[in-house]
Amino acid sequence: MTKKTTEIDVGTFRTADWPIESMILKRWSPRAMSGESITDTELMTMLEAARWAPSSYNSQPWRFLYARRGTTHWDTFFNLLGEGNKAWCKHAAVLFVIVTRNFLDAIKQPAVAHMFDAGAAWGNLALQGTKMGLVVHGMQGFDYARAKSALGVPDDFNVCAMVAVGRPGTIEQIPEGAREREKPNSRNPIAAWAFEGRFRAG
Repeated sequence: MTKKTTEIDVGTFRTADWPIESMILKRWSPRAMSGESITDTELMTMLEAARWAPSSYNSQPWRFLYARRGTTHWDTFFNLLGEGNKAWCKHAAVLFVIVTRNFLDAIKQPAVAHMFDAGAAWGNLALQGTKMGLVVHGMQGFDYARAKSALGVPDDFNVCAMVAVGRPGTIEQIPEGAREREKPNSRNPIAAWAFEGRFRAG
């Protein structure tokens, strides 16, 4: 029987140079999803994890708009995707569009770190979904302008990313051209991007 992508041995592809929580290494971005739905409890548990992310002035600038497959909202979200992402997202249970408010009421100034804060919320959601045995895959391959218009996103909010969530599937459920990429990838070493003192080209 073919393994589901969440059953792949991540240790074959990833090794931490320093001791970290195993869940951080285990989280990756499969594309193969089974097409099965997820429960309300599973959805709300992931959103609860996102809720507790840190943010500047506790402004919580993120908004997670979502559509479940098979509902009246699904086509609107699905049709925002690029063709490459549609080929595998058709088996997702939920699609999210993450948007962030770019103004801070607390100080009456632009929220310079609003996308930084939304990234923390997305990271929490991704880790929680992974812990629950779900596939969680973030994307930039969609029409940002159409998302803003179709979903009624106000001018003081920016569209950041889309996310597909679903139950794990097998590699045969994704297009043939994408199958070779269906494995955890590695990361650049710390020395390539962390510098004590001044910036250096990495």
